[in-house]
Amino acid sequence: CYTTDTKSREENKKTVESLHRLSVDIKKIRRLKEWVLLQDVAYVKEIAGILQEMGADETTVANILERCPEAILHTPAEINSQRALWQLVCQNEKQLIKLIEQFPESFFTTEYHENQKANILFFQELGLKNNIITRFLTSAPNIFYNPVEKNKNLIETLQRNYLNLGGSDANMKIWILKLLSQNPFILLNTSTVIQENLEFLQKNDFTDHEVLQLLSKLKGFIFQLTPTTMQKSMLFSQNVFKCSDQELKQLVLKCPALLYYSVPVLEERLEGLLKEGISVSQIRETPMVLELTTQIVQYRIKKLSALGYDIKSGTLESLNGTKKDFEVNYGKIQSKKERPIFNPVAPINIED
Repeated sequence: CYTTDTKSREENKKTVESLHRLSVDIKKIRRLKEWVLLQDVAYVKEIAGILQEMGADETTVANILERCPEAILHTPAEINSQRALWQLVCQNEKQLIKLIEQFPESFFTTEYHENQKANILFFQELGLKNNIITRFLTSAPNIFYNPVEKNKNLIETLQRNYLNLGGSDANMKIWILKLLSQNPFILLNTSTVIQENLEFLQKNDFTDHEVLQLLSKLKGFIFQLTPTTMQKSMLFSQNVFKCSDQELKQLVLKCPALLYYSVPVLEERLEGLLKEGISVSQIRETPMVLELTTQIVQYRIKKLSALGYDIKSGTLESLNGTKKDFEVNYGKIQSKKERPIFNPVAPINIED
Protein backbone atom coordinates (compact mmCIF):
# COMPACT_ATOMS: atom_id res chain seq x y z
CA CYS A 1 0.00 0.00 0.00
CA TYR A 2 1.16 3.54 -0.62
CA THR A 3 -0.16 6.95 0.25
CA THR A 4 -0.84 10.00 -1.88
CA ASP A 5 -0.53 12.31 1.13
CA THR A 6 2.48 14.41 0.15
CA LYS A 7 2.43 17.18 2.76
CA SER A 8 5.82 18.11 4.21
CA ARG A 9 7.52 15.09 2.63
CA GLU A 10 10.81 15.01 0.77
CA GLU A 11 11.67 13.12 -2.39
CA ASN A 12 13.31 9.74 -1.91
CA LYS A 13 16.85 10.45 -3.20
CA LYS A 14 17.57 6.77 -3.82
CA THR A 15 14.44 6.50 -6.01
CA VAL A 16 15.32 9.64 -7.97
CA GLU A 17 18.92 8.48 -8.54
CA SER A 18 17.81 5.01 -9.67
CA LEU A 19 15.31 6.49 -12.13
CA HIS A 20 17.92 8.96 -13.38
CA ARG A 21 20.33 6.08 -14.11
CA LEU A 22 17.60 4.50 -16.25
CA SER A 23 17.32 7.76 -18.30
CA VAL A 24 13.80 8.38 -16.98
CA ASP A 25 12.54 11.97 -17.30
CA ILE A 26 12.24 12.93 -13.60
CA LYS A 27 10.73 16.33 -14.44
CA LYS A 28 7.84 14.61 -16.19
CA ILE A 29 7.14 12.46 -13.11
CA ARG A 30 7.38 15.50 -10.82
CA ARG A 31 4.86 17.28 -13.00
CA LEU A 32 2.36 14.43 -13.30
CA LYS A 33 2.75 12.10 -10.30
CA GLU A 34 5.20 13.61 -7.85
CA TRP A 35 3.75 11.61 -4.96
CA VAL A 36 5.47 8.48 -6.32
CA LEU A 37 8.88 10.06 -5.64
CA LEU A 38 7.93 10.78 -2.02
CA GLN A 39 7.35 7.15 -1.00
CA ASP A 40 9.80 5.55 1.44
CA VAL A 41 9.98 2.25 -0.41
CA ALA A 42 10.32 1.78 -4.18
CA TYR A 43 11.57 -1.09 -6.37
CA VAL A 44 13.08 0.78 -9.31
CA LYS A 45 15.96 -1.61 -10.17
CA GLU A 46 13.84 -4.71 -9.61
CA ILE A 47 10.90 -3.60 -11.80
CA ALA A 48 13.27 -2.37 -14.52
CA GLY A 49 15.04 -5.76 -14.31
CA ILE A 50 11.78 -7.69 -14.82
CA LEU A 51 10.90 -5.53 -17.84
CA GLN A 52 14.39 -6.07 -19.30
CA GLU A 53 14.04 -9.84 -18.74
CA MET A 54 10.93 -9.69 -20.89
CA GLY A 55 12.91 -8.05 -23.68
CA ALA A 56 12.40 -4.32 -23.05
CA ASP A 57 15.31 -2.13 -24.08
CA GLU A 58 16.45 0.97 -22.15
CA THR A 59 14.15 3.36 -24.06
CA THR A 60 11.12 1.12 -23.54
CA VAL A 61 11.80 0.78 -19.79
CA ALA A 62 12.16 4.57 -19.46
CA ASN A 63 8.97 5.13 -21.48
CA ILE A 64 6.96 2.69 -19.31
CA LEU A 65 8.19 4.21 -16.02
CA GLU A 66 7.54 7.77 -17.21
CA ARG A 67 3.97 6.91 -18.22
CA CYS A 68 3.22 4.80 -15.14
CA PRO A 69 5.72 5.68 -12.39
CA GLU A 70 3.60 3.93 -9.72
CA ALA A 71 4.88 0.68 -11.25
CA ILE A 72 7.99 1.05 -9.03
CA LEU A 73 5.85 0.90 -5.89
CA HIS A 74 4.79 -2.71 -6.58
CA THR A 75 6.87 -5.58 -5.25
CA PRO A 76 8.75 -7.79 -7.73
CA ALA A 77 6.55 -10.71 -6.58
CA GLU A 78 3.37 -8.80 -7.54
CA ILE A 79 4.76 -7.91 -10.97
CA ASN A 80 5.95 -11.46 -11.65
CA SER A 81 2.47 -12.76 -10.75
CA GLN A 82 0.94 -10.24 -13.16
CA ARG A 83 3.46 -11.26 -15.82
CA ALA A 84 2.47 -14.95 -15.46
CA LEU A 85 -1.21 -13.97 -15.59
CA TRP A 86 -0.96 -11.96 -18.82
CA GLN A 87 1.14 -14.74 -20.36
CA LEU A 88 -2.00 -16.91 -20.22
CA VAL A 89 -3.37 -14.85 -23.13
CA CYS A 90 -0.25 -13.41 -24.80
CA GLN A 91 1.50 -15.29 -27.61
CA ASN A 92 4.97 -14.49 -26.25
CA GLU A 93 6.90 -11.99 -24.12
CA LYS A 94 7.54 -9.76 -27.14
CA GLN A 95 3.79 -9.21 -27.48
CA LEU A 96 3.47 -8.79 -23.71
CA ILE A 97 6.12 -6.05 -23.45
CA LYS A 98 4.52 -4.25 -26.40
CA LEU A 99 1.17 -4.27 -24.57
CA ILE A 100 2.77 -3.07 -21.32
CA GLU A 101 4.39 -0.17 -23.19
CA GLN A 102 1.05 0.81 -24.75
CA PHE A 103 -1.13 0.23 -21.67
CA PRO A 104 1.08 0.35 -18.56
CA GLU A 105 -1.73 1.37 -16.18
CA SER A 106 -3.74 -1.73 -17.06
CA PHE A 107 -0.77 -4.06 -16.46
CA PHE A 108 0.39 -2.44 -13.21
CA THR A 109 -3.05 -2.56 -11.56
CA THR A 110 -2.32 -5.58 -9.38
CA GLU A 111 -4.87 -5.07 -6.57
CA TYR A 112 -7.45 -7.34 -8.27
CA HIS A 113 -5.05 -10.12 -9.21
CA GLU A 114 -7.28 -13.02 -8.11
CA ASN A 115 -10.36 -11.56 -9.82
CA GLN A 116 -8.33 -10.93 -12.99
CA LYS A 117 -7.13 -14.54 -13.04
CA ALA A 118 -10.60 -16.02 -12.43
CA ASN A 119 -12.13 -13.81 -15.15
CA ILE A 120 -9.43 -14.66 -17.72
CA LEU A 121 -10.08 -18.39 -17.16
CA PHE A 122 -13.86 -17.80 -17.33
CA PHE A 123 -13.58 -15.90 -20.65
CA GLN A 124 -11.40 -18.67 -22.07
CA GLU A 125 -13.98 -21.31 -21.03
CA LEU A 126 -16.70 -19.16 -22.60
CA GLY A 127 -14.87 -19.43 -25.93
CA LEU A 128 -13.40 -15.95 -26.30
CA LYS A 129 -10.13 -16.00 -28.22
CA ASN A 130 -6.96 -14.89 -26.44
CA ASN A 131 -6.46 -11.90 -28.75
CA ILE A 132 -9.94 -10.64 -27.75
CA ILE A 133 -9.16 -11.16 -24.05
CA THR A 134 -5.90 -9.18 -24.38
CA ARG A 135 -7.92 -6.39 -26.02
CA PHE A 136 -10.27 -6.46 -23.01
CA LEU A 137 -7.32 -6.38 -20.57
CA THR A 138 -5.97 -3.25 -22.19
CA SER A 139 -9.08 -1.33 -23.28
CA ALA A 140 -11.64 -2.44 -20.66
CA PRO A 141 -9.57 -3.54 -17.62
CA ASN A 142 -12.43 -2.69 -15.20
CA ILE A 143 -14.39 -5.77 -16.24
CA PHE A 144 -11.63 -7.95 -14.75
CA TYR A 145 -11.92 -6.23 -11.36
CA ASN A 146 -15.46 -7.64 -10.92
CA PRO A 147 -15.74 -10.88 -8.97
CA VAL A 148 -16.09 -13.65 -11.58
CA GLU A 149 -19.55 -14.56 -10.19
CA LYS A 150 -20.88 -11.11 -11.19
CA ASN A 151 -19.68 -11.54 -14.78
CA LYS A 152 -21.07 -15.09 -14.90
CA ASN A 153 -24.49 -13.91 -13.66
CA LEU A 154 -24.58 -11.16 -16.26
CA ILE A 155 -23.71 -13.55 -19.09
CA GLU A 156 -26.43 -15.93 -17.84
CA THR A 157 -28.96 -13.04 -17.85
CA LEU A 158 -28.03 -12.21 -21.46
CA GLN A 159 -28.28 -15.88 -22.49
CA ARG A 160 -31.67 -16.30 -20.79
CA ASN A 161 -33.05 -13.15 -22.47
CA TYR A 162 -31.69 -14.19 -25.85
CA LEU A 163 -33.59 -17.49 -25.64
CA ASN A 164 -36.75 -15.81 -24.27
CA LEU A 165 -36.70 -13.41 -27.24
CA GLY A 166 -36.72 -16.35 -29.64
CA GLY A 167 -33.01 -16.81 -30.24
CA SER A 168 -31.90 -20.38 -30.87
CA ASP A 169 -29.63 -22.52 -28.68
CA ALA A 170 -27.42 -23.17 -31.69
CA ASN A 171 -26.72 -19.45 -32.26
CA MET A 172 -26.61 -18.31 -28.64
CA LYS A 173 -22.87 -18.83 -28.07
CA ILE A 174 -21.93 -16.97 -31.30
CA TRP A 175 -24.32 -14.14 -30.37
CA ILE A 176 -22.88 -13.74 -26.85
CA LEU A 177 -19.26 -13.84 -28.05
CA LYS A 178 -19.98 -11.29 -30.79
CA LEU A 179 -21.79 -9.00 -28.36
CA LEU A 180 -18.92 -9.15 -25.85
CA SER A 181 -16.30 -8.61 -28.56
CA GLN A 182 -18.14 -5.51 -29.78
CA ASN A 183 -18.83 -4.06 -26.35
CA PRO A 184 -17.18 -5.65 -23.27
CA PHE A 185 -18.47 -2.75 -21.13
CA ILE A 186 -21.83 -4.58 -21.02
CA LEU A 187 -20.27 -6.43 -18.09
CA LEU A 188 -20.11 -3.22 -16.03
CA ASN A 189 -23.94 -3.19 -15.94
CA THR A 190 -26.26 -5.02 -13.61
CA SER A 191 -28.80 -7.71 -14.49
CA THR A 192 -31.55 -5.26 -13.41
CA VAL A 193 -30.49 -2.65 -15.99
CA ILE A 194 -30.53 -5.27 -18.76
CA GLN A 195 -34.00 -6.44 -17.72
CA GLU A 196 -35.45 -2.91 -17.46
CA ASN A 197 -34.17 -1.83 -20.90
CA LEU A 198 -35.50 -4.93 -22.64
CA GLU A 199 -38.89 -4.54 -20.94
CA PHE A 200 -39.01 -0.88 -22.07
CA LEU A 201 -38.64 -1.94 -25.72
CA GLN A 202 -41.30 -4.64 -25.35
CA LYS A 203 -43.71 -2.14 -23.74
CA ASN A 204 -43.18 0.09 -26.79
CA ASP A 205 -44.51 -2.68 -29.06
CA PHE A 206 -41.21 -3.93 -30.44
CA THR A 207 -41.66 -7.64 -31.15
CA ASP A 208 -39.19 -10.15 -29.66
CA HIS A 209 -37.55 -10.51 -33.07
CA GLU A 210 -37.20 -6.71 -33.38
CA VAL A 211 -35.70 -6.42 -29.89
CA LEU A 212 -33.07 -9.02 -30.84
CA GLN A 213 -32.44 -7.09 -34.05
CA LEU A 214 -31.87 -3.88 -32.04
CA LEU A 215 -29.53 -5.63 -29.60
CA SER A 216 -27.35 -6.79 -32.48
CA LYS A 217 -27.45 -3.45 -34.32
CA LEU A 218 -26.63 -1.45 -31.20
CA LYS A 219 -23.79 -3.85 -30.28
CA GLY A 220 -25.05 -4.04 -26.71
CA PHE A 221 -24.82 -0.27 -26.19
CA ILE A 222 -28.52 -0.35 -25.39
CA PHE A 223 -27.57 -1.56 -21.91
CA GLN A 224 -25.73 1.69 -21.27
CA LEU A 225 -29.00 3.60 -21.69
CA THR A 226 -32.01 3.98 -19.39
CA PRO A 227 -35.74 3.75 -20.18
CA THR A 228 -36.01 7.51 -19.42
CA THR A 229 -33.32 8.58 -21.93
CA MET A 230 -34.71 6.21 -24.60
CA GLN A 231 -38.24 7.57 -24.04
CA LYS A 232 -37.01 11.19 -24.41
CA SER A 233 -35.10 10.42 -27.62
CA MET A 234 -38.08 8.62 -29.14
CA LEU A 235 -40.47 11.45 -28.26
CA PHE A 236 -38.07 13.98 -29.80
CA SER A 237 -37.89 11.97 -33.05
CA GLN A 238 -41.67 11.55 -33.13
CA ASN A 239 -42.19 15.32 -32.80
CA VAL A 240 -39.58 16.13 -35.45
CA PHE A 241 -40.79 13.61 -38.03
CA LYS A 242 -44.48 13.97 -37.11
CA CYS A 243 -45.08 10.25 -37.33
CA SER A 244 -47.29 7.62 -35.69
CA ASP A 245 -46.02 5.13 -33.07
CA GLN A 246 -45.79 2.45 -35.74
CA GLU A 247 -43.87 4.71 -38.13
CA LEU A 248 -41.53 5.75 -35.31
CA LYS A 249 -40.83 2.09 -34.55
CA GLN A 250 -39.85 1.49 -38.18
CA LEU A 251 -37.57 4.54 -38.13
CA VAL A 252 -35.84 3.27 -34.95
CA LEU A 253 -35.33 -0.18 -36.52
CA LYS A 254 -33.88 1.50 -39.59
CA CYS A 255 -31.69 3.82 -37.50
CA PRO A 256 -31.13 2.68 -33.88
CA ALA A 257 -29.18 5.94 -33.31
CA LEU A 258 -32.62 7.55 -32.76
CA LEU A 259 -32.83 5.44 -29.62
CA TYR A 260 -29.17 5.60 -28.62
CA TYR A 261 -28.29 9.29 -28.91
CA SER A 262 -29.54 11.78 -26.33
CA VAL A 263 -31.91 14.61 -27.28
CA PRO A 264 -29.16 17.34 -27.25
CA VAL A 265 -27.03 15.25 -29.65
CA LEU A 266 -29.95 14.55 -32.01
CA GLU A 267 -30.98 18.22 -31.83
CA GLU A 268 -27.48 19.44 -32.75
CA ARG A 269 -27.17 17.02 -35.67
CA LEU A 270 -30.63 17.84 -36.99
CA GLU A 271 -29.90 21.59 -36.85
CA GLY A 272 -26.60 21.01 -38.69
CA LEU A 273 -28.42 19.20 -41.51
CA LEU A 274 -31.19 21.82 -41.77
CA LYS A 275 -28.55 24.59 -42.00
CA GLU A 276 -27.14 22.82 -45.06
CA GLY A 277 -30.53 23.16 -46.74
CA ILE A 278 -31.55 19.52 -46.17
CA SER A 279 -35.27 19.02 -45.45
CA VAL A 280 -36.87 17.07 -42.60
CA SER A 281 -38.55 14.78 -45.16
CA GLN A 282 -35.13 13.92 -46.64
CA ILE A 283 -33.82 13.07 -43.17
CA ARG A 284 -36.92 10.97 -42.44
CA GLU A 285 -36.28 9.06 -45.67
CA THR A 286 -32.62 8.41 -44.69
CA PRO A 287 -32.46 8.76 -40.85
CA MET A 288 -29.06 6.98 -40.72
CA VAL A 289 -27.51 10.35 -41.61
CA LEU A 290 -28.09 11.30 -37.93
CA GLU A 291 -25.39 8.79 -36.98
CA LEU A 292 -22.82 11.22 -38.42
CA THR A 293 -21.43 14.25 -36.58
CA THR A 294 -22.17 17.71 -37.96
CA GLN A 295 -18.48 18.14 -38.91
CA ILE A 296 -18.48 14.89 -40.95
CA VAL A 297 -21.71 15.89 -42.71
CA GLN A 298 -20.32 19.34 -43.60
CA TYR A 299 -17.08 17.83 -44.92
CA ARG A 300 -18.95 15.28 -47.09
CA ILE A 301 -21.41 17.84 -48.48
CA LYS A 302 -18.48 20.12 -49.39
CA LYS A 303 -16.72 17.29 -51.26
CA LEU A 304 -19.88 16.29 -53.14
CA SER A 305 -20.73 19.93 -54.00
CA ALA A 306 -17.28 20.32 -55.59
CA LEU A 307 -18.36 17.58 -58.04
CA GLY A 308 -21.56 19.48 -58.80
CA TYR A 309 -23.73 17.06 -56.77
CA ASP A 310 -26.68 18.92 -55.22
CA ILE A 311 -27.52 17.26 -51.92
CA LYS A 312 -30.71 19.36 -51.47
CA SER A 313 -32.42 17.88 -54.48
CA GLY A 314 -30.91 14.41 -54.33
CA THR A 315 -30.93 11.53 -51.88
CA LEU A 316 -28.91 11.54 -48.66
CA GLU A 317 -27.70 7.98 -49.31
CA SER A 318 -24.43 9.32 -50.74
CA LEU A 319 -23.66 10.96 -47.37
CA ASN A 320 -24.18 7.79 -45.37
CA GLY A 321 -21.93 5.10 -44.01
CA THR A 322 -18.38 4.78 -42.75
CA LYS A 323 -15.46 6.77 -44.13
CA LYS A 324 -14.71 3.85 -46.47
CA ASP A 325 -18.36 3.66 -47.67
CA PHE A 326 -18.36 7.38 -48.41
CA GLU A 327 -15.07 7.25 -50.33
CA VAL A 328 -16.47 4.42 -52.50
CA ASN A 329 -19.67 6.41 -53.25
CA TYR A 330 -17.66 9.57 -53.90
CA GLY A 331 -15.39 7.69 -56.30
CA LYS A 332 -18.40 6.39 -58.25
CA ILE A 333 -19.91 9.89 -58.58
CA GLN A 334 -16.52 11.29 -59.59
CA SER A 335 -15.84 8.70 -62.28
CA LYS A 336 -19.38 9.07 -63.64
CA LYS A 337 -18.79 12.82 -63.98
CA GLU A 338 -15.39 12.41 -65.65
CA ARG A 339 -16.38 9.62 -68.06
CA PRO A 340 -16.93 10.94 -71.64
CA ILE A 341 -20.32 10.26 -73.18
CA PHE A 342 -19.90 7.49 -75.73
CA ASN A 343 -22.37 7.00 -78.53
CA PRO A 344 -21.96 3.44 -79.93
CA VAL A 345 -23.70 4.27 -83.24
CA ALA A 346 -21.83 7.52 -84.00
CA PRO A 347 -19.56 7.33 -87.07
CA ILE A 348 -15.84 7.08 -86.39
CA ASN A 349 -13.75 9.85 -87.91
CA ILE A 350 -10.73 8.35 -89.67
CA GLU A 351 -8.20 10.78 -91.01
CA ASP A 352 -6.49 9.75 -94.25
